[in-house]
Amino acid sequence: MDISNFQEKIHNAGKPVIVDFWAPWCAPCRMTKPVLEKLAREYAGRVDFLPINADQARDVLEKYHITGIPTVMAFQAGKEVGRVTGARGEADYRSAFEALATGQQVKIPMTHFDRILRIGAGTLFVVIGGSIGNWLVIGIGAVIAFLGVYDRCPVWAALTRVLKGK
Repeated sequence: MDISNFQEKIHNAGKPVIVDFWAPWCAPCRMTKPVLEKLAREYAGRVDFLPINADQARDVLEKYHITGIPTVMAFQAGKEVGRVTGARGEADYRSAFEALATGQQVKIPMTHFDRILRIGAGTLFVVIGGSIGNWLVIGIGAVIAFLGVYDRCPVWAALTRVLKGK
């Protein structure tokens, strides 16, 4: 699929669209494909589902900066409103379908593993930076740790709302 064909399908869908970028050789893609197809059947008529073989859509991947698969993107009125890269559980994908079907904001939650990994790695950097007296390493560690909690931070939520003009 070329970029113009893809954009035409997204803009002319008439309803929200979930796009699944997959490849036949991708093991995580084979795990998520049945889940996404099941949800596509459940939400048929309210949300369109568009599976795209990543091997046959290189220009689409480049345009949307897709660097890993599976990548699932949510589009509302032709605009990207959500994205998740990597395999997720049915509950995460269901929340994206439900949000699109009901016109709500698409929020795909961070997995517990990702959260723990970010907080742990950030803490490790802060400890190492503190022990060697390197403020740059401490700062990098603080940013990494913050990336594990930013989605729950009310100050960050208020700041991003202001920056987005909402």
